[in-house]
This record gives sequence, C-alpha cells and structure tokens, in this order.
Amino acid sequence: MMFADDENPAPLNKGSTKGLVKIKKPAYSRDDVSLKADEVTAVVELNAAPSAVVREGLDLVVVLDVSGSMAAEKLVSMKQAMQFVIMKLTPVDRLSIVTCNNSAKRHCALRSMTVDAQKELKAVVDGLEAYGGTNIKSGLETARAIFAARNIVKSRSANVFLLSDGQQTANEATDVDLGSAGVYTFGLGKDSDHKLLSDIAKKSPGGTFSTVVDGSNLTKPFAQMLGGLLTVVAQDVRLILTPKKADGLKDMVVPEDTDYTKTTDAAGVITIHFGTLFSGESRKVTVKMTLSECAVGTTRHDAVLAEAQHSYSAQSIVQGLQTPENLKIFRTPNPATVAGSKARWVLAELARRRQAEAIRKAMALADTGDLDGARYLLVDAQNALEDVLLDDGQKLIDSLRAELVQLIKLMASKQLYEAQGRPYALASDTSHARQRFADRGDVTDTVRLFATPRMDTYLEQAKQFDKDPTKPLPSAADDVKEEIAANPMAAFSSELAFYLRNAIEALQAIEKMVAAPTATA
Repeated sequence: MMFADDENPAPLNKGSTKGLVKIKKPAYSRDDVSLKADEVTAVVELNAAPSAVVREGLDLVVVLDVSGSMAAEKLVSMKQAMQFVIMKLTPVDRLSIVTCNNSAKRHCALRSMTVDAQKELKAVVDGLEAYGGTNIKSGLETARAIFAARNIVKSRSANVFLLSDGQQTANEATDVDLGSAGVYTFGLGKDSDHKLLSDIAKKSPGGTFSTVVDGSNLTKPFAQMLGGLLTVVAQDVRLILTPKKADGLKDMVVPEDTDYTKTTDAAGVITIHFGTLFSGESRKVTVKMTLSECAVGTTRHDAVLAEAQHSYSAQSIVQGLQTPENLKIFRTPNPATVAGSKARWVLAELARRRQAEAIRKAMALADTGDLDGARYLLVDAQNALEDVLLDDGQKLIDSLRAELVQLIKLMASKQLYEAQGRPYALASDTSHARQRFADRGDVTDTVRLFATPRMDTYLEQAKQFDKDPTKPLPSAADDVKEEIAANPMAAFSSELAFYLRNAIEALQAIEKMVAAPTATA
C-alpha cells in the first residue's frame, strides 16, 4: 500500500499559548554581596507549563537496527516497545518506520496515527526480520529525506528514535545532519557502539542517549522519551541575558558546561537557544558575575546587574520577548555569612554541574584504564554532596548520590565498565548537559533526574504493558484528561499566571505614580 509523503494529521487542540514558558525569580549563591569588589553566581530558571493541553504535533521517525545481531530476544523486545509507541500516538501525531541493516528501508511515510494506521503499522512491526550488517548512516539519511519532504511543518516537532545493538559496518553516521530534528538514541546491550550513539544524539538539538542493559526490555526507555515528545509545549525557546553595568557589574559569563547553543554579541548580550521544552521541564542557566567596587559614599541598595528575557513559539505563534526579569541583588557593607534557602538551592545546582564534570573526567580516566583514579574522582564528588543542605526535600541530592553510587559500582573492573559503566556515564553526560531525562540502564529506576510527570506516568504504564501486552493502553489524549482531572487548574494555570503577572505589574506602576512627589511650579 502506498501513502503520500506528507499525510495530513488531525487538527491540534488549539488554546492560548501565553505563559507556556516562564522565568522563575532568579536566585543567587549569596543572599547579599559587599559594596567592595565582589563575585556572585545567579541561576536563571525557565519553567514550562505543567499541562500539555496545548502542545505541538509530533512527527516521529523511528530508525530501527534490524541487523543479524538483533535476532531472537532483542527483536522481540524491540517489537514490543514499538507496539507501545504506536498505541500511544493519536491522529494529531505522525509516525514513519525505517529499518537499517546493509541498507535502509522506509516502510511507510509519515502517517497520521488513526486507528486504521495503528493496525497497519503494528502489522509492519510484527513482520520485521533481522539479518545483515549495520548501516546506521543510511537509516539517518532516510530519516532526513522524510523530514525534507514534509509540506506540513507548522506546529509540529520533528524527532528521531534511533535504536542499535552493534557497531556500524558502513560509512560514518555522525556525518548526517538532521537540522532542527531532535535525535534520541538507544544503545541495546554491551556490544552497541555507545560512543557513536551518544555523539549522534549530542549533535542534534535536545537529543539524549539512553542505554539498555542486555536482557532488559526496551519498552521503558522508549516509553519515557515518548512521554516527553508527546508533551512539547514550546519550540525555539531562547533566553536573552543583557548586562546592566551602570550599577557595578564588571563582567558577566555563562560557563561552557551545557550542550546548548550560546552566542555573545559585541555589547555582551548573551543568547542561549534551548530548542524544545516538554511540559513540566525546566532549564537552569548559571551566570557568574564580577562586581566592581561601589563609589565612595554609596550605601546599601538593590543593584540591578542584568536583565533576563525569554522568547518561544507555540502552535506557530511566536511569543516574542516576554516581560524582563531583573537580576537584582542587595549590596551592603556587611554581607550575611550564612546562606539562606534560595542560596542553598543555587549551591545545589552548582554541585550538580560539578558532578557532571566529575563524571566526564572519570569517564576519560576509565577509558585509559585508570579505574582507580576514576573511582576516586567519583568518591570526591560523593563527599562534596554531603555539604549540600536543602530546606524542603532531598529528591535532587538523593538522585545525584544514587547516580554516583551506581557509577562507582560499574567501574569495579574493566569488563564491567566497558559493558555497563561507559554507557551509563555517557547517558549521564547527555542528560546533565541537556537537562533532559535519559535512561541510564539502571533497572531499579532510582535516578530520575529531569524526568517529567508524563515520563513517570509512562514508566508505570510500560511496566504494566510488559507484564501484559494484550491489555489496552490509554491514549495520549486519555493521559491529558487524567492529568486535568487530577489538577483542573493546570489546563489554564499558565495563561492565568500570565494575566495575573501583568495585572500586578500594572498595579505596581500605578502605585509608583501615586507615590511620586507632585511637581511644583
């Protein structure tokens, strides 16, 4: 059966796109700073709406390795994971299936996932066979051609799932540029080329690498990433940081510790491109600021050091630069010596970033055979977490500790490191750098860094599906209804917050006008 290259999807559930992404009030590594020359680190956080009532349509190309090594249990696991994906998609979403062994084959164009399409694509998946070599490059090139042929691109998010269990046997897959499409890669088993898959994911905007341990089921990692892609609430998300040097700012720097595109113009304005945001996701940016000494006679005051603004698009509507948020800190002759609760949250974020760097350095040592040195680095990172104290909850710190404990175990021997330790570290690396969930191959699911509520829901659904694949799954539309029933305000809380904020700002402006002294003749 032949289908058009660009089958029309069902219309999106339209709604207000205002307030889908917001800047949280900036926090600082110190509660106040000196009037003398000083330094402070700020964290600017972007938060996506907690509801996916208004979301982008998904165009997903799944590239499946069906080489000879994918036979038997691996092929069964792959087919079951794909059944889950097919069943979760709605007519708003489109799916194309591509397989690769010696060469690539497109089994269907982007199809709107109607009930009939679901049945037909389930049959396509059921009929897949494993044989031949592993030509990943041809699979990615086919995915690129599918996206290039799209006529319908508005309000749609282009993404790729790439699964492989072995080493590529032809060409160089990292040469393929998929443009703005996010590529989410999955390495199945110890013989997979984990480094290659990680590099492919990191080359794309927002993509992550997940590892799947031999004998594990693919449904869980597939399901969780799908839970993100079915809740894309904003695209082309940008954060713009503008320095304000009139009040003591000498220098402002965003450290090079993420995989996001960052530019700085001649005036020192920093623009960071985040790509897409899933419902419930956040992005934190650390800003290191060096302050000059205040002029003689200056008293304690609020110093505005920079301005943060963001922009994004949703459902083809460009939400231009939003209301700016001032990066403002109190300067005083006698700064506090004990960090308050907000400062401790900043210190926790800095600790997370240091841990990500420690994992990268430990991986580099382990790759040279220095497993002892790698473990020492991770133990040092573990000890550093003991100094991080948070007021309300230890979820972040507990996940960070669990990640280090598992990595240290997986570096006990060269064999264990190469089979599980390296892929675990690579998955951790892309997850930290992108601030997006990646499955680390931990069957206990203790590390939930950056997982969204929908991902948590799909994890539980995947577990039940693996127990009984014949049991019907709720659709993505059903998932939205359940979320609204659990939190009725979520459906319009973002728009409500937007208008409330505007009202508050208007009242504040009126208050200033009333309080201003009357001009005299």
